[in-house]
Amino acid sequence: MIVVVSCGGPSAVPHARAAHALGSDRIPDSTVFLPFRPPGQGYEVKVPKGWARKDLPTGATFTDRLNSVRVEIGVRPDPPGSVRIDLKPVDRAGGEAMRTTFHADSSPDPVTGKVVREEIDRYVFTKGGRQAVLTLAGPVGADNVGPWRTLSNSFRWTS
Repeated sequence: MIVVVSCGGPSAVPHARAAHALGSDRIPDSTVFLPFRPPGQGYEVKVPKGWARKDLPTGATFTDRLNSVRVEIGVRPDPPGSVRIDLKPVDRAGGEAMRTTFHADSSPDPVTGKVVREEIDRYVFTKGGRQAVLTLAGPVGADNVGPWRTLSNSFRWTS
């Protein structure tokens, strides 16, 4: 299974300190996407060029400002807290996926303690008994529709 989730494990409880998105928090439409193909994992996904990468035992996290993408293998795609999941089938370039969206608070910034309300877009792809979960996160109101479509359409099984 592959998971791309927001960085830091958001909670589903509304938070009074959650910040509102500013125009600079959106992913620019001019962003260049490069393929990420971890050796021996059997998938590829394009990620924004220049984003900070942190390797994990189960995948990798890519972040820039208040946006994040996390790719993992073998992780169950549970939503945070008591979020109700409504999965809907969607067609993507890499095949059919089940999609859900929800809002959650980010983890507090380690320096400022600031919490941002995030919009989470999660896609579950399956093939031959394997499951991939692609979760994209950014501030609520940041209008990341175009870049998130590029990201979700870029997922491919390679083996």
